[in-house]
Amino acid sequence: MTKGSLVQLIFPAKIESMKFLLSILLTAALAFLAGLFLPWWSIAVVAFLVALVIPQHIGLGFLSGFLAIFFLWAVLAFWADIQNQSILSKKIATLFPLDGSVVLLILVTSLVGAFVGGFAAMAGSSLRPK
Repeated sequence: MTKGSLVQLIFPAKIESMKFLLSILLTAALAFLAGLFLPWWSIAVVAFLVALVIPQHIGLGFLSGFLAIFFLWAVLAFWADIQNQSILSKKIATLFPLDGSVVLLILVTSLVGAFVGGFAAMAGSSLRPK
């Protein structure tokens, strides 16, 4: 029995939670960097590749991609909202049935990105050989 398998035998939840946290952080960081130079949908490519490289259960793969992109897009949307004193966000929020709520607009924006990232990560996890 190797040392790595012994650690996994003794601390399986710790290893899985570390992989989960690592995949969230790596997905968010790489998606941010990709977003600086590539189109918005590059988050799907990043989430797919991270889930392909870091072995996780398909459900955890979805959740890690979902959470990484959700928090990334929420922070980026909030930052953009602060930078222009909510002028643009209020105007966009009135176009949608959000009653002009900037918070709901940021939530909807984050959810759209989160589902893209989550499903891409789920696809990457499902293609990983068992």
